[in-house]
Amino acid sequence: MSQNIDINEINKFSQLAAQWWDPNGQCKPLHIINPLRVDYLLQQCQSLNGKKVLDVGCGGGILSESLAKLGAQVTAIDLADESLNVAKVHAEQNGLTIDYLKQTVEAHAEHYSASYDIITCMEMLEHVPDPASIIDACAKLLKPHGKLFLSTINRNNKAKLLMIYGAEYLARLVPKGTHDFNRFIRPSELMLWVEQAGLTVKDIIGMEYHLLSNQFKLGSNVDVNYILMAQKSE
Repeated sequence: MSQNIDINEINKFSQLAAQWWDPNGQCKPLHIINPLRVDYLLQQCQSLNGKKVLDVGCGGGILSESLAKLGAQVTAIDLADESLNVAKVHAEQNGLTIDYLKQTVEAHAEHYSASYDIITCMEMLEHVPDPASIIDACAKLLKPHGKLFLSTINRNNKAKLLMIYGAEYLARLVPKGTHDFNRFIRPSELMLWVEQAGLTVKDIIGMEYHLLSNQFKLGSNVDVNYILMAQKSE
C-alpha cells in the first residue's frame, strides 16, 4: 500500500517544531482555535473521561494534551519526527501520558480496527494527497457508535482571501505557503467521503475568523473554517 503522504508538507511542519508551544509564534492560530475545538468536542460527547481517543496528525500535541487533561486515553499519530519529539517532551514535562506514534492512519487501521470511541483529525485533510483515504481509515478505527471529528477549510474565494492573502500575507498569522487553495475541501465533498466510508454526518459548524480582532468563534457560517462530526453505526 502506497503511503498517503506529501513529504513537502511533512517538512513544512517539521520546520515549525520549535514553535509548536509558543502561543505568540507561528502556531498562534492553533492556540487560538484549540479551546473552540475542545468545547465543540465536549458539546458533542459530554465527557471524554476514560474514552479512547485517536488524534490524527497531532503535530506538537496541542489538541492531544487538552484531551488527555480531560481524562481521555489518547493515542496521537503524525509523520514529522521533530514535531513528535516536541510533543513527547512537552507531555512528559506536564505529567501527561499520551501514546505518540510515527505512523499513517492507514497503517494504524491495519492493527487497531474498531478500537476508538473518538477520533480527531484537525487541520490535516488539506495537507494530504488523498483525504478520502484518511476518512476510510478513521471509519475502520472507530468502535460502533464512535465519533469522528474533522476540521478543514472550505474552497471558495472568501476562504482564499482570508486564509491565504489575509492570514499568510497581511496578518502573517502563519508562514507564507502554509496553505494550498487547490487542496481546500468543500463541505459537500467532505460529506460525500464521510458517507462513502460508511459513517453518518451528524453535525457541521463553522469556525469564523475575524481578521481585525484576530479571533475565531464557533457559528453557523461554514464559508471558511469548519468542523464536521460523523458517527459510526452499530
